[in-house]
Amino acid sequence: MQFYKDGFRGGNPDIKTAAPNRRDRQDNAPLPEKVDVLIVGTGPAGLCLAAQLAQFPDISTMIVEASPSNIVKGKADGLNTRTMEMLQAFGIADTVKRETYWVNQTSFWMPDADQPDTIKRIGRVQDVTDDSSEMPHTLINQARLHQLFLDVMDNAPARLVPDYNLALKDLSIDTSTEDHPVTVTLEDTGVNWGETTTIRANYVVGCDGARSKTRKAIGGKLMGDAAHQAWGVMDILANTDFPDIRQKCLITSANHGNVLILPREGGYLFRMYVELDKLGDDERVSERGFSQDDMIATAKRIMNPYTIDVKEVVWWSIYEIGHRMTDRFDDVDKGLDRDPRVFTAGDACHTHSPKAGQGMNVSMQDTFNLGWKLAHVLQGRAKASLLRSYSAERWAEAKRLVDTDHEWARIMSAPPGTSDLDNGDEPRFMRAFKENLEFTGGLAVQYDESALIGPPTHQALATGEEIGRRFHSAPVVRAADAMQMQLGHAAEADGRWRLYAFAGKDDTALRNLANWLEKDPNSPVVKHTGSDEDIDAVIDLRAVFQKTFDQLDYENMPPLLKPQTGKLGLIDFEKVFCLDHKGAGDIYDMRGIDREAGCLIVVRPDQYIAHVLPLDHYDDLATFFAGILLPV
Repeated sequence: MQFYKDGFRGGNPDIKTAAPNRRDRQDNAPLPEKVDVLIVGTGPAGLCLAAQLAQFPDISTMIVEASPSNIVKGKADGLNTRTMEMLQAFGIADTVKRETYWVNQTSFWMPDADQPDTIKRIGRVQDVTDDSSEMPHTLINQARLHQLFLDVMDNAPARLVPDYNLALKDLSIDTSTEDHPVTVTLEDTGVNWGETTTIRANYVVGCDGARSKTRKAIGGKLMGDAAHQAWGVMDILANTDFPDIRQKCLITSANHGNVLILPREGGYLFRMYVELDKLGDDERVSERGFSQDDMIATAKRIMNPYTIDVKEVVWWSIYEIGHRMTDRFDDVDKGLDRDPRVFTAGDACHTHSPKAGQGMNVSMQDTFNLGWKLAHVLQGRAKASLLRSYSAERWAEAKRLVDTDHEWARIMSAPPGTSDLDNGDEPRFMRAFKENLEFTGGLAVQYDESALIGPPTHQALATGEEIGRRFHSAPVVRAADAMQMQLGHAAEADGRWRLYAFAGKDDTALRNLANWLEKDPNSPVVKHTGSDEDIDAVIDLRAVFQKTFDQLDYENMPPLLKPQTGKLGLIDFEKVFCLDHKGAGDIYDMRGIDREAGCLIVVRPDQYIAHVLPLDHYDDLATFFAGILLPV
């Protein structure tokens, strides 16, 4: 990490200098009358958005939560590899990796053909395929993830903290004004129960769950179907003779249903998803009165001949599988031509079963997509029409999630041996698991061509960095200090675009690009960066050379690759990278970079690849950014 750019300051470098204009948070301080962004809900989606916006003290952000505090236990627990890549940009991935359970293998169990009332292991599958990501698939208490985001918010320049015991009651939008057109009525859920207050906002983001009042206020409805199947989930501390208890397991029995086992952080805790009874078409799971004892008894029957001695039930819940989503993720009805003011994210606009491990992950990806766009608009870097892309991009991905999860839930609930679900010696649920590894890792997302995603004209220059997908990191060495690292880890959740320039056989084209970006009036760096800003404040150029660090002529790098930034004008020595020389991998070979010509990869602030271009296609680069960013 980099710090001291604006002068030496002792203490924890994660705690950034507080902005002088931040909100007064004294106990008796009144709530603000106006804010730029009001976030409703402190789940993963809301906190992910708040952690981004807290980095911009010139954007006034408020986040409210009906509960009196952060949760303590329960709810979601899986962080897929794509989410871990995102958390790296927030600076919390190392903490997550240290504290979590890593899912390395998944075991599959089925009825023993010789003793059908017992189960036996039929195979194992590597959970994260080689080089699909540099990050692991992890499991963690959702409350702990919340706290990590809360720490990022509290340490940010805005010193953002939630306003608890406040729930959204209603909202209205005045389309005749641009001055904080959303009027929000908040209701006290604490000691002043029922009292209301009104706040005006430029934008509202509803991250308030499946029963979202934000969604209802803008006329959104969750539509879809239910599987009419009851499931239970419990986090337990228990002793067992089951040999794979510290591995992720998918278990199907002959007559008693299915179990999914997820080991958890700490070495002792584990979660069990237990299939219970089928529900009638008009029956709700709450009508059955299932208890934790029902779950434990069913789990014991499914796990036969192995035993489970439960010592403590930490948390449990009963639910029924449903697959639903709204037709839009903002307040603009189809057919209307205006820019959105209210958005929904996460469970507020798409719900599904928890067994695919995607709910929390996709929810955070929703707001990671939205956050930089809100910042661009509110800071005057882009037109408000940019915000139309949020619903367009995320709705398509949510639809794919719901469809895939619907099929996965059907497979998991099917009895073993059903002919249309089996293929030779490999059960359908095991084959489906393998086929969906890219999806469950969060790595299958690909945004369609648009103003934010360029055409695949030059995709052949970087075959392993597909336009519309997330930037796939690979090992490099930082030239200045010979530091082995992942190239993608140079990016932070700071709202900046990244340009990764890969040198060809000759360095000349890359050096010419750097000089053009720094000085030419048509350069997007020149056109879209203020005179009072660091030259890399909007667009951050990083260069990768085919030489090793000891062969590189570092002292003669173009000025844009050694920019002077911050109040003191200090040189940034961390813009230039080389091939890894210690056997970790060659980024050109791993990502299909054209060694002869090199290329330029344009990466959005949310880590998705927007364009791949030849190093000398200056006009194409300028035109692309002119379609998104406003000139200063």
